[in-house]
Amino acid sequence: MDDSQEMVLFRHNKSQVSEEMFCLQSSQALQVLENSLRKHLPASLKVKSVHPQSNWQRKEEVYGTVFHINQGNPFKLKTLVDKWPDFNTVVIRPQEEDMTDDFDHYNNTYLVYSKDPKHCQEFLGSSEVINWKQHLQIQSSQSDLGKVIESLGATNMCKVKHKQCFLYMVFQTAKKLAPSLVDAKNLVVSSDKPTPLDQQLFKFASLDVTHAALVNSIWYFGGNEKSQKFIERCIFTFPSFCIMGPEGTPVSWSLMDHTGEMRMGGTLPKYRRQSLIYHVASHQIQTLEKLGFPMYAHVDKANFTAQRTVALVGQIPLPCTWNQWNCVPL
Repeated sequence: MDDSQEMVLFRHNKSQVSEEMFCLQSSQALQVLENSLRKHLPASLKVKSVHPQSNWQRKEEVYGTVFHINQGNPFKLKTLVDKWPDFNTVVIRPQEEDMTDDFDHYNNTYLVYSKDPKHCQEFLGSSEVINWKQHLQIQSSQSDLGKVIESLGATNMCKVKHKQCFLYMVFQTAKKLAPSLVDAKNLVVSSDKPTPLDQQLFKFASLDVTHAALVNSIWYFGGNEKSQKFIERCIFTFPSFCIMGPEGTPVSWSLMDHTGEMRMGGTLPKYRRQSLIYHVASHQIQTLEKLGFPMYAHVDKANFTAQRTVALVGQIPLPCTWNQWNCVPL
C-alpha cells in the first residue's frame, strides 16, 4: 500500500467511525506510530504491545510491530488515534465484537497515551472510543490522566477506583530503547543473595492452559472466573515461564499479558523463600531478550519482596508510574 492508498483508508475509517477518530490498520501507519511513541518513552511504554502472533517461538525481531494488529490475534486489539499523522492521543482496545460481556473488565481494557493529557477528554469521552456503560479498566503510564478519567466517570455515572504502582524496565530494554534512563542514580544495587536453584528438584518449563486455575488462585488482581479466562488467553497466546516442582506441577511462574508486560508472577506458599520467582524472572528475561521483546513490569508500592526481586534481576525504576483505573457503572 502506497501513501495515497493509506490516506484513503484513513478517510474511509474516519467517515465510518467518527469525525474525530482514525483506526490505524496498515503496517506503514503502525510503524510511523511506533517511531513516534519511541520518542515519548517511558510515558508511552504501557501502550507499546508485543507482537500478537501465537507463533512467538520464531526468532524474529518483534519490537517494531507495536500496535501490529494481525489476523489471528486472539486479543484482536485495535489502535485508535484522535488525529493522523499529528496525533495527540492513542487508545488501544479490543474490537467491539469481542467486548460482549459488560462485566468483564479484564477483557474490556483500554491502554491510553496522550501527548496532552489535560485536553484529551473529548476523545476519551466518545462512546465510539470507550464504552462507559461497561465494567472496564484503563491503564496508562501517565498519572495525570486521572483528573480526566475521574471527570468522565462522573459524567457517565461510573465509580472510579485508581490503583498506582511502581513501574520498572529491564536494564537491557532501557539501554536499547531509552538510554537516557540508564543512569547510575537509577540503578538499584541489591545486597540480597538469591538461593541457588536445586536443579534436581526444580525444572524450567512453560505453563499449560490447564494451569490457569493455579495461577488465578494467588493472582492479586484475580481469583474469579473472568480473571481465569483472561489468564488462559495469556498462556495460550504469549510465552509463559514456570518452575516445575518435585510433584511435576508448577510451583513458581511468570506470564506476559496482551500489553507485553511481565505479569501475574507468583510462587506457591509452600515453596516461598527459596528465590524461585527470581529464577523464573531471570529465565524469562534471558529468553525474551533473545526474541526481541521489550520487557517491563509493575510492582505494588507495599510489595517489598517483589521490589527486591526486580532489583535482583536488574530492572530499573522509571520516573513514571503504572496506573489502572477500574470503572464500574452505577
